[in-house]
This record gives sequence, structure tokens and C-alpha cells, in this order.
Amino acid sequence: MEKTVMKLKVSTGKTSVQLKLDENEEVLLIDIKSNPEKGKANKEIIKELKKLFKSEVKILSGLKNKKKVVEICSSKEKIFNKIKS
Repeated sequence: MEKTVMKLKVSTGKTSVQLKLDENEEVLLIDIKSNPEKGKANKEIIKELKKLFKSEVKILSGLKNKKKVVEICSSKEKIFNKIKS
């Protein structure tokens, strides 16, 4: 299974979950409802990305930061296509 490592920029406390792609920087921009307390935001990020990409997701770095690095068990092409659709 192919794995893709992506940068992620998180905005917390939003009214809905949204995922966009900054193609220039190859960064995923994610809005989530949870606030960054007691790992709630990280859990929501993993849950939403798993649901969207239907694959395993791991936060590799940035557990206490708005900028994270995630590993998604999918090809970069599939990830980009899924976000664009």
C-alpha cells in the first residue's frame, strides 16, 4: 500500500468541517469544529481524514501545533482527486 506524507494546516473552532488543497505548497487546509484541548482536535482530524480517504491516517508531527505532518495510506494522486471532487 502506497503512503503519502502531507503537510496540514489546521483551523479549529469552525462551524463545519472543510478540507481544501493549496496546490502551490502541497498543503492540506482543514477546518474542524473541535478546539485544541486534550487531543480533541487531533482525534477529529484523524476521524475526518479516515472517513474522506477511506484509509489509515497517522499524525507524524505537530501534535500540539496548528501545522502538522500526516501520513495517509493512499497515493498522492488519489488524495488530490478526492479533495477536488
